Amino acid sequence: MKAIAVFPQQREVRLIDAQEPRLTGPDEVKVRTLEVGVCGTDREICGFHYGTPPEGSGHLVIGHECLGEVVETGPAVRGLRKGDLAVLTVRRPCGLETCPSCREGRQDFCYTGAFTERGIKQQHGFMTEFVVDRERYFIPVPRELREVAVLVEPLTIAEKALIEVWQVQQRLPWSCPSAGGERKPGHCHHALVLGAGPIGLLGAMAFANAGFSTVVYSREGEKSDKADLVRSFGAQYISSEVTEISNLVERMGTIDVVYEATGASRLSFEVLEQVGPNAAFIFTGVPGLKGPAAIDTDRIMRNMVLKNQVLLGTVNAGRDAFENAIRDLGDFMRKWPDSVRRLITGRYAIGDYRTPLLSTDGIKNIITFN
Repeated sequence: MKAIAVFPQQREVRLIDAQEPRLTGPDEVKVRTLEVGVCGTDREICGFHYGTPPEGSGHLVIGHECLGEVVETGPAVRGLRKGDLAVLTVRRPCGLETCPSCREGRQDFCYTGAFTERGIKQQHGFMTEFVVDRERYFIPVPRELREVAVLVEPLTIAEKALIEVWQVQQRLPWSCPSAGGERKPGHCHHALVLGAGPIGLLGAMAFANAGFSTVVYSREGEKSDKADLVRSFGAQYISSEVTEISNLVERMGTIDVVYEATGASRLSFEVLEQVGPNAAFIFTGVPGLKGPAAIDTDRIMRNMVLKNQVLLGTVNAGRDAFENAIRDLGDFMRKWPDSVRRLITGRYAIGDYRTPLLSTDGIKNIITFN
């Protein structure tokens, strides 16, 4: 079968012939890959910034945003059958007795760092024609989401963030419908999304769908296609070309939640100085190491203490976030179908893999295996 792999030692990205996987356990599932999304992580692996092949292998098959169709199941599989659509989680547990998270199936909170990740760290990924894994790592997808289901995995980043926000903010008398309360007259929580890439745009949809008054702050102009896309699902777009960080509150009101989706640390900490009382700031980006940057640490610490603010980072996602992503993607398609479709800006055959992997054009590019 065909697969797309990186060879770190040779610093090459190639289309290879790989051995088709077979079921080896009773609880395993085999899927025919339909589509795999390309993200910044894939491009960074193709740039040889990271990405670790499995032990004993000189290459790593990449790809972790997979939509597949079930073609075979083991005798112990109960939740999937031939013809079903499914997506896969990415991280696999470390297997160490010292890690309570992995023992409970929450390897997204692994304590040891010895986890593996398909297509990223020590396990081959999904940019290949067939994939086999244990049933526990598959989540069924309704057939009606076939057109956009490849967006589930990137959406899980925002879904995990929302799960954590609800849990953390239960300390407060929040009046969010999604948190089980009733909205009070004149009160609406404001969410600020930093960045208008696929993670930011999907996050903005998730926050808007959850009842937040949502603003996207990014570099593109306020008459750009991305600005128009943001407005199409009821959010507000503010361009950094027009509005400085210090004027954000004036334009959008008190900032209750920040969802960072840029990987830009200086920008993030400048925005952190502007967030309101009881706010939660969520980091999702992993910046490159560019050297020290000057920030007002005294002001940030003072605000966090006196305003009861929370700063948290989130990475990877558990099954709960995947299930929420599938549910919410269905909501998005009922509310804003054209907006969701606009997120996918290119579909490429496997033979044209270099274009989406080595270019940043578009929003979300997909490699198809039809």
